[in-house]
Amino acid sequence: MRRYARRACIGRIVMTVAIERRLANLRLGRSTATGVPTRSLGRATTIGAERLAEAVHGERVRTPRGCFVRVEAPSTVLPLDRQRLARLPGQPPPAAPLVCLDTETTGLATAAGTLAFLVGLGWWERGRFRQEQLLLPDHADEPALLAELAARIPTGAWLVTYNGRGFDWPLLVARYRMAGSGPPAHAGHLDLLPLVRRMFRHRLGDARLATVETGLLGLRRGPDVPGWEIPGRYLEFLRDGEPWRLVDVVRHNDEDVRSLARLLIHVDRGYAEPARWPEAPVGDLAGLARTFAREARLDEALACLDAALDRATEPLPDQATAPVAGGMWPPGRVRHLGHGVDPDDEPWWSPRRPADFGGRPRRPTYAAWPAVEAPRLDAPWTEGRLVAERARLLRRLGRHAEAEAAWLRLAGGHGVLAAVAWIEVAKLREHRLGDREGAITATIAGLRVLERQAWLGRPLPRLESALAHRLARLRARVSRPRTASRSGPPRIPGTSTAREAAAAAKRSSRASRAPPPETRDGTSRHASMAARNTSPAPV
Repeated sequence: MRRYARRACIGRIVMTVAIERRLANLRLGRSTATGVPTRSLGRATTIGAERLAEAVHGERVRTPRGCFVRVEAPSTVLPLDRQRLARLPGQPPPAAPLVCLDTETTGLATAAGTLAFLVGLGWWERGRFRQEQLLLPDHADEPALLAELAARIPTGAWLVTYNGRGFDWPLLVARYRMAGSGPPAHAGHLDLLPLVRRMFRHRLGDARLATVETGLLGLRRGPDVPGWEIPGRYLEFLRDGEPWRLVDVVRHNDEDVRSLARLLIHVDRGYAEPARWPEAPVGDLAGLARTFAREARLDEALACLDAALDRATEPLPDQATAPVAGGMWPPGRVRHLGHGVDPDDEPWWSPRRPADFGGRPRRPTYAAWPAVEAPRLDAPWTEGRLVAERARLLRRLGRHAEAEAAWLRLAGGHGVLAAVAWIEVAKLREHRLGDREGAITATIAGLRVLERQAWLGRPLPRLESALAHRLARLRARVSRPRTASRSGPPRIPGTSTAREAAAAAKRSSRASRAPPPETRDGTSRHASMAARNTSPAPV
């Protein structure tokens, strides 16, 4: 034990001496490895920042916390109607300033080891869109960049990002905490990625910003640096100091920030005004209806679905059989073929039916359905799917008779959707309309649809078992004799009759035991109660 303790003590002494020697070399401005004098670190950073600013057509800004490169792009005319935009769900109030933000980082993690070396900003000023970029020449100058970023974000501003709620802003918050300061306060955060997924996923192959630019905005970038290559370019710049490696990165970030503004304007012009809804694609209106429904704005959601159904029932013009640009079929072509036979409803022996090898498929199979050849994030919005969404909204609004009519419209077909429609009709008739006989009829109709599915080689045993259980329960409730008739208003569903009877009996017993305020002989109520309590019990 003594030998091990002596070795540990010697190791501590050697480590302390080494640390003191390195500190002395740092104070003398010498290299810890060779001891050869080198030029000052601040001088090298200043020279690198000047070269970087010259390459990206920016300016070097020197502060007490360090230096950074600021790049200011020419302003662009991008008008945005804030009053009209505020009508959409989840949008910022008209008076709040908007700050578009996008970062370029050294990795995809939001932990302490990832650095945001380029921050792009954009805001509206007098009808024009202004942009600035803050570029970090070295790690040591990060406090200067963070301080400038905090000064650019007003307290009551809303951030506009693309996946910034899950990546960009948490990363910046971590960097502020590492620097020993708090992140800049702001009033709200508008992340456009969830909005794009809800409204446009039916006609986009993926949700990348470049795909959104091509599929929604009709823009195609020129030669651009891939996103996966950006961290490596910055690390190479730190190694060799060549600023040309970051020129394409700065241009890429500039286009990203401008695309945020264009996407916001696209949503404002096409969907914020109800008069423009008849011109919008059917799937976009259905996604907008879901967005309204998430905020409990059910009337606006129902209006969106009505406009979508009007578009879905319009006669389709003659369209070419070839897909449009980008490999996507026109929305009308997909909708027209969606009115036909779904390959899932085909019998097992049909060549149009996709093969089923068990388990969950890793990706959709489009070989058996030539209407959709491009990969999609969601199924096409057919007329039946729109009617089902409308029926659910009508039930949430309390318009149960209209919801029943909507489900009956779907129940007239075949397939799984018809069975689900009969189940919803049975629920409405039993719980909302008080028609148990009609609920039994709807349940039997749903079982017949499932029997047909089984004959075609598409059995659904779990759904069939649930319907059989529902039918048995409904028949038992109908055949159960009623012991007594209740007077007065109808009983609220969900309350217990036995519990009500017990409570009434308890109240009547209390009333019968209550003594009169004063007895006939003039004694007080309390004296009478005391005499009754002390009297012997009857034998």
